[in-house]
Amino acid sequence: MPEERGRDADQQARDAFATRVVHAGGEPDALTGAVSPPIYQTSTYAQDGVGRPRHGYEYARTQNPTRERLERAVADLEGGAFGVAFASGSAATATLAELAAPGEQLVVGDDVYGGTYRFFEQVARPRGIDARYVDLAGGDAGRLAAALGERTRLVWFETPSNPLLKVTDIAWVAHAVHAQVGARGAAPIVVVDNTFASPALQRPLELGADVVFHSATKYLAGHSDTVIGVVVTSREDVAAQLRFLQNAIGAVPGPQDCFLALRGLRTLALRAERHATNALAVARFLAGRDDVAWLRYPGLADGRFAHPQAAVAARQTAAGGGMVSFVPAAGGRHGRSARDRAVAVCESTRLFTLAESLGGVESLIELPAVMTHASVATSPLEVPEALIRLSVGIEDAADLVADLATALDEA
Repeated sequence: MPEERGRDADQQARDAFATRVVHAGGEPDALTGAVSPPIYQTSTYAQDGVGRPRHGYEYARTQNPTRERLERAVADLEGGAFGVAFASGSAATATLAELAAPGEQLVVGDDVYGGTYRFFEQVARPRGIDARYVDLAGGDAGRLAAALGERTRLVWFETPSNPLLKVTDIAWVAHAVHAQVGARGAAPIVVVDNTFASPALQRPLELGADVVFHSATKYLAGHSDTVIGVVVTSREDVAAQLRFLQNAIGAVPGPQDCFLALRGLRTLALRAERHATNALAVARFLAGRDDVAWLRYPGLADGRFAHPQAAVAARQTAAGGGMVSFVPAAGGRHGRSARDRAVAVCESTRLFTLAESLGGVESLIELPAVMTHASVATSPLEVPEALIRLSVGIEDAADLVADLATALDEA
């Protein structure tokens, strides 16, 4: 049966984020009172008569109570009205791209996940949907205005971006875009990928975005044990279309994955705080080394590696987040090139696991150019070959710094 709302909605809206994250979508089971809600591991539902589904439940691709809890929870945390869950962040990307029709245009931030670029270029473009990549983090009003046109349907960006950690002023972009007339005689839809920040640190809908989405595999679930995506909006028309596409395309998450993401959400506030504290410690350590040539962390506001959009980051996010990117300088004890040193660092850390993905409790390290961003090689979005991306976990900060220090010293 549909889950009952366990707490007064008005009171819930007044609760602090750290309280809401524990309770959102986590109401005790309406049938038994179970504090840990059941996983509805079913593909179909008995109906009370022909054309009379019980409580509206017909088939699990279309409705599932566990999935509905997750959708409601993430919508609550993002300050939105509607949540729609998908089998992965990439499935969410593909479905959102369906909001644009052939002949229409996407304006996209010029630093995005390699899989997003791959979809836009190898799937959407052959279907007649044109993606135009623009540096939105620079705050250049003329550049943004020049990119928008009567065919623009979506304006899409990540902030912080993957892997260069560019920070885009969400409110500025939303205000500028909503003042324009794009495809279908309407203002373009502003879509923000909030994967790197999570609603614990940043809520794009509250800053004017129309749609926010996540690879919930990352910080929302937080334990590297599920693959899942979630989209949130307060626009009823967009939500209705996404619901239709969710059912028609069928790229929905299973109930076990929804349960794991829900369980991970309960500690999001605590984890986000620790990720950010540790990442800042790691960034400061790297900033103090002579053998680091380039470094980006949104929480660094001063020094030679001060983030160029640090003021924007401080204004729209609660902390710098858990991601750090850097390039080691050429040289080192073996006289290696910057790329060879980067490979050596990635292959020699003890606590930072060499792996793709991010946002889990454990620290990860990778070389985006040949891992998560191999698909942007030779394109205008190509990332530096020696760039190292760190997903800083919740371990002891001193241990993480010592691990990196050893790896850099030996590289």
